[in-house]
Amino acid sequence: MSVTNTNFELDLTKKSKMATQKSTNSTPKVLVVDDDADIVELLEYNLSKEGYSVQTASTGKKAIEIAMTFIPDLILLDIMMPQLDGIETGRYLRQNPDLKNTYILFLTARSEEYSEVAAFEIGADDYITKPIKPRALMSRINALFRREAQKAESGDQVEVLDLIINRKNYTVTQGEDKAIVLPKKEFELLFFLAQTPNKVFSRDELLQKIWGADIYVLERTVDVHIRKLREKLGDRYIKTLKGVGYMFTNEDD
Repeated sequence: MSVTNTNFELDLTKKSKMATQKSTNSTPKVLVVDDDADIVELLEYNLSKEGYSVQTASTGKKAIEIAMTFIPDLILLDIMMPQLDGIETGRYLRQNPDLKNTYILFLTARSEEYSEVAAFEIGADDYITKPIKPRALMSRINALFRREAQKAESGDQVEVLDLIINRKNYTVTQGEDKAIVLPKKEFELLFFLAQTPNKVFSRDELLQKIWGADIYVLERTVDVHIRKLREKLGDRYIKTLKGVGYMFTNEDD
């Protein structure tokens, strides 16, 4: 299912232009999206108790409308919802440059591998199957924002070949002036590899460095993100060593 209503799309574009890129408030903002009112209430209560600013939506369409002006730092997104399912909602959100730094974390009863792969295909940062364990989820979210703060304290920019990769504002410039918008995890993977060119990293190492030891995702997730990067940047930058892993090359072919 997809959003096809022209007036709806035009209205969202207008709202997006009115929104600020990121809040100057230090309190992280979380958008909870689920059609189960009990789950929404549970998550809203626990997130608010942890000090997060929270808004909620019960449909994908409503989530898109709220996200355009709320500009959340994290979206907790169910898959099975009326009007617009979570995968299509996530895909639509990832097309908006204002939300390029927003984490998307799927919370769903769908445990099939193909659903998880589909979620990462559209730019998900994490995938958790229900039932929800509130304390474990809060620890996971807190760890995510801690890692974000630690990354902000390290080096801001990598320049290699014709790429300028700036982590301060999450931008990638290719050549003279071609700006490339990447979802957060794709950006972090590119930045990590480009920091140490010509060094090979296994899938497991990349999962540990980019997703963290406390998050379980399929090894295929790395392959999906590498493929997405090649689609956007071209094949020259990231090389595959079969049976070993991936490396960023600084050799101009």
